[in-house]
Amino acid sequence: MTAHADFAAALLDPDIAAPDGLVAWNGSDPAHRFAVYRNNVTSALSDVLADSFPVTQQLVGEEFFRAMARIFLRGSPPPSPILSAYGEGFPAFVADFAPARTVPFLADVARLEWLRLRALHAADAAPPTPDAIARALADPDRLPGLCLRLHPAAGVIRSPFAVMSLWAAHHGVGRLDDIDPFRPESALVVRPALDVEVVGLPPGGDRFVLALADGLALGEAADAAGAAPAFDLAATLALLIRHGALGALHYPDRS
Repeated sequence: MTAHADFAAALLDPDIAAPDGLVAWNGSDPAHRFAVYRNNVTSALSDVLADSFPVTQQLVGEEFFRAMARIFLRGSPPPSPILSAYGEGFPAFVADFAPARTVPFLADVARLEWLRLRALHAADAAPPTPDAIARALADPDRLPGLCLRLHPAAGVIRSPFAVMSLWAAHHGVGRLDDIDPFRPESALVVRPALDVEVVGLPPGGDRFVLALADGLALGEAADAAGAAPAFDLAATLALLIRHGALGALHYPDRS
């Protein structure tokens, strides 16, 4: 390892001794000063994760969350100085973190919170105008081949748990006591303007949007969602349009 790599590794892991060659400007013990610096860095990065995953923290309490965060950041230090982008791998870490399995929906709540953070910082893009949508939908014979691309901020979570209701209740929408956490829910995360929105998806809507995200045309995406009981293509399209979830739309032979 290089000197920089040694320093970075020791900075996040208290089991690694302070690197050799450190000197304190005031003659104090460099190992002690390094330990203080390590604690400050660990605390700051834990704060970043707590700010990004507030409901995840509320579900397990601050002490448990910060202990979990410390273990995560040792193995996943920030890849860049842009800390608003830190934590992408945290939901997957939570899913594999054995002590967290007593809260089975915790990882999916973290996934929803990450989608919201991702949407907040996604690139801006103007949604199609009503006229452009009307023109694209005007020829029913060609509709199956219509390509619908999602807005850069759009994302979907599908969960075997009531992830959207749990998240909303912790933001004052609904009562936790009224929620069955084991009721499956799917949600669309969008940012049509300045604010991020979390919108419940109808049956099959998650499959439809995920198929669009995979690059499938309208007909193929509808087929993928059609296996879900009560899938309503028109209602799902209307929801996506209403919440600004669509980006570009075109037929393959048109620019």
